[in-house]
Amino acid sequence: MNDPAQNMFHAAPFIREIGRGKKGARDLSRDDARALYTAMLEGRVSELEMGAVLIGMRIKGESVNEIGGFLDAAETSFEALQVPESASEFAPVVIPSYNGSRQMPNLTPLLACLLAREGVPVLIHGVRHDPGRVTTAEILAEMDIAAVADAKSLSGAFGQHYPAFIPIKILAPRLHYLLELRRVLGLRNSTHTLVKIIQPFLQPALRLVSYTHPEYLTLLTEYFSTVAPAARGDVFLMRGTEGETVANAKRAQAVIWFHDNKPTVLIEKQHPVDEFPPLPAASDATTTARWISQALDGKQAVPEPIAEQVRQCVQVARQLRSRS
Repeated sequence: MNDPAQNMFHAAPFIREIGRGKKGARDLSRDDARALYTAMLEGRVSELEMGAVLIGMRIKGESVNEIGGFLDAAETSFEALQVPESASEFAPVVIPSYNGSRQMPNLTPLLACLLAREGVPVLIHGVRHDPGRVTTAEILAEMDIAAVADAKSLSGAFGQHYPAFIPIKILAPRLHYLLELRRVLGLRNSTHTLVKIIQPFLQPALRLVSYTHPEYLTLLTEYFSTVAPAARGDVFLMRGTEGETVANAKRAQAVIWFHDNKPTVLIEKQHPVDEFPPLPAASDATTTARWISQALDGKQAVPEPIAEQVRQCVQVARQLRSRS
């Protein structure tokens, strides 16, 4: 019989590098980061070492090469998706949704539905529930848009001009496991960043990526400018609206477009306005879903920052598809 211990990955040499605190730690190479994260995804790192790695990275912060190596491993840990070549004149748009909202209404479903109505294949991936927050999945359920049961069901949603929501547990179960370790450790880990930047399609796609803390603007700008494979498609990077990648309905955030690793400011940051647009009266899932349905029917005005985000997504998704 094979000894299971022989297949275990010994992470101590890596912990020695990353676990010396914010000032004393050293960054891993891209290859070492890929090897370590692959072993973590495959369950070949002991629980003790896993905790040490996750906390060490949390304190140190990820480097660009570490993000690159981790993402290399993450994207090979699940089966890539594909939109039939004849299905659309647009490249798919990928919307990660892992935050939901606490205060403002979560209008990610509005963005997704507006894009899908234009014929864009829209994939939302994320979590179904998050205590204390209103998730995109919960709002979509109130709109009778159910999560897909598996990757094979995506084409049906795309063909009906509806956004497809797939839980990360179904899309990438190994990543889901590492996300769930937050409930054990009480801290987010690098996986929470990775799921927001994965590109799950075989063909080029437009990813909508958000950041919350300023240091991640610097990190992700460098990553998408220097390390990210340009052939995987384009990226819109913006400050999150309570962590979500939908434009803030009250005032537009700056959006940086990465094409062939070249950053361009696509939308300028809007100054504070005196009057806010009409928004849902409350942020719960039922009220938000009802308001979004009214906006889709033309009974409520779509906030201009979101309308502009839709226009830019449609244009770039069409360009991406024509070049592929």
